[in-house]
Amino acid sequence: MKIVALDVVDWRYPTSLNSDGSDAVHKDPDYSCVYVTLRTDGALDGYGLTFTLGRGNEVVATCCESLAPLVVGLDLEQDVLGDLVAFQRKLTQDGQLRWIGPEKGALAMACGAVLNAAWDLAARRAGLPLWEFVASLEPEALVDMIDLKHLSDVVTKDAALAFLKQRRPGWQKRVAEMKRDGYPAYTTSAGWLGYPEAKVRALCREYVAAGHRYFKMKVGSPDPADDVMRARAIREEIGDDRVLMMDANQKWDVPEAIANMRQLAAFRPLWIEEPTHCDDVVGHREIARALRPLGVGVATGEVAQNKVIFKQLLQEDAIEFCQIDSCRIAGPSEIFAVLLMAAMKNVKVCPHAGGVGLCEYVRHLSMIDYVCFSGDLEGRVCESTTHLHEFFEDPVAFAPGPDGAVRYVAPKAPGFAKFEAKSAGAWAFPHGDSWRDAAAVGEKLHARARAAARAEGDKAAAVSEDTLAEIDPRAVYVLQAKCVSVLSRAAAASKKRKAPP
Repeated sequence: MKIVALDVVDWRYPTSLNSDGSDAVHKDPDYSCVYVTLRTDGALDGYGLTFTLGRGNEVVATCCESLAPLVVGLDLEQDVLGDLVAFQRKLTQDGQLRWIGPEKGALAMACGAVLNAAWDLAARRAGLPLWEFVASLEPEALVDMIDLKHLSDVVTKDAALAFLKQRRPGWQKRVAEMKRDGYPAYTTSAGWLGYPEAKVRALCREYVAAGHRYFKMKVGSPDPADDVMRARAIREEIGDDRVLMMDANQKWDVPEAIANMRQLAAFRPLWIEEPTHCDDVVGHREIARALRPLGVGVATGEVAQNKVIFKQLLQEDAIEFCQIDSCRIAGPSEIFAVLLMAAMKNVKVCPHAGGVGLCEYVRHLSMIDYVCFSGDLEGRVCESTTHLHEFFEDPVAFAPGPDGAVRYVAPKAPGFAKFEAKSAGAWAFPHGDSWRDAAAVGEKLHARARAAARAEGDKAAAVSEDTLAEIDPRAVYVLQAKCVSVLSRAAAASKKRKAPP
């Protein structure tokens, strides 16, 4: 079986209309993803995505397309699924593309989308959801699927294998526990920075009634007093027996983070997430040292570039909570390296989620962490939101756990995550039906979609005869038919406008 195509879709949703997802830095996010399909000449295809906030899709989609020559034509078993780490390195270590990383930024995210699709294929071939597929692997097989390059100063392959063997006993009971009880979840859906206080309070009451025990709010307002006001409102609504977390989304300098959190510590947050620049390992360490006596932990990792940044954060004791993201770094093999290092350091993994597809992904990764790496649920909780799950074939579901708190239900469908076919098309930018409807996306975003469509048309019109001569003549005839159709519609519209009333 061979890979015959790598299809790329620019998928966007207008969450900015209601300030869903807004924080101190990203004030008008449109939850979006670049959706990749690895098409084979057999019965199975693989589906993967990486998340952005809208226009970032333009860059990441181009990066995904640039990977196609490295992927199309490969033998699925021999070149991809037979050694997923080698396949990862084929993508991330290409001699020319690597230069614009290396192993970071848009290219790493594009690699992540393709690698998520490859792992999706592996799980579909096994007929299992990804988390259960990985959980079924014996340590000798799993260790070969972990990317340990550049980590030997903290963990060698032999040490990793010994650790995985130590964790293996009881794995089947942990799988059964996940199927029965699910994985603990927290909500961010009540705490977006763009929400007015009344909406925040109403949403807190709604999520308390639904059984949530963990609530996260965004901080980093231009006026710190606004953060205090919102923290007081949330604490009043959720009470003293529920847990509050805070997220600054990299807004503050190091001294500013320490000063602001000394004020906000009165509301007893479990952690401050991304208190400063995501690459400032030493800064996170200093913030952690300052806040530890106040009982406030530091969490980060949502936009950590790669496993080496996580290595340094863990080496410097800069975080109490490790926040992997399912789409930021290059696929599950690299994520497993982070889970391994965090487990060996006894640092709790509390994944980032929320954006389109992220919750669908991290439920798998959280359960893999529990079954294969940490073996412990104490103090571990996975982010969740209520946005955009309806577009997936196997959307996230939540149910009360043994303690009555909300938990992720273990996914049952084979694979990692897959859009419903109609959803993938309807919100494809800029030509999907929803983006052609100003009432659905608002005038501003509708105008942006139409401008993008015109730009595509202008680019197509500028193609030279020499370029057309290089393609299959049948494709030229198809293009000719499309041009005739467009000209006919334009003529009909012009005639209609000129007709007397």
